[in-house]
Amino acid sequence: MKELSTSSSRPRPGSRQQTNTRRETSAGAIVFKRTGRGIVIAMVVDGFGKTTFTKGHVRRGEKLSEAAMRETCEETGLCDLKYVARLGKIDIWFRDRFVHKGVLIHKFIHYYLFEAPRDAKIKIPPPRKHGERIQRGLWAPKSKVLEMSSYDDMKAIVKRALRIIEKL
Repeated sequence: MKELSTSSSRPRPGSRQQTNTRRETSAGAIVFKRTGRGIVIAMVVDGFGKTTFTKGHVRRGEKLSEAAMRETCEETGLCDLKYVARLGKIDIWFRDRFVHKGVLIHKFIHYYLFEAPRDAKIKIPPPRKHGERIQRGLWAPKSKVLEMSSYDDMKAIVKRALRIIEKL
């Protein structure tokens, strides 16, 4: 299986901006469920008001797919998930606003596809003291998820997930 990877703009190699960078690894998930009306995809509205998918830091010794499942459970209450496929990774650059305020972050995010039971419900927990806050969760119709996804760097990952779901 070919590795899917996208990258947003980055500092020039050797630049001062690059040497003052914090590197992080996260894992995320695209979760779907089958309903009487078709397939729906779990999405969240993040702390910036953007509609996206769950993701979070990988703990020491944790497998990437396990981290994706754990973060999805913590952020949406969707815990009874069945692993379907690895979707690929993206890497992004940003200035942290939450934990390492002002620090330039180069984050690698590995995405996985999971299936939730038909009766699964999204339950957003109360906000955490530190880190990004999830504003709300929703089930989006499969046909609308690509246009609802707010981040351009996620488009290839979403398209891959939709192709895999179509074959199931």
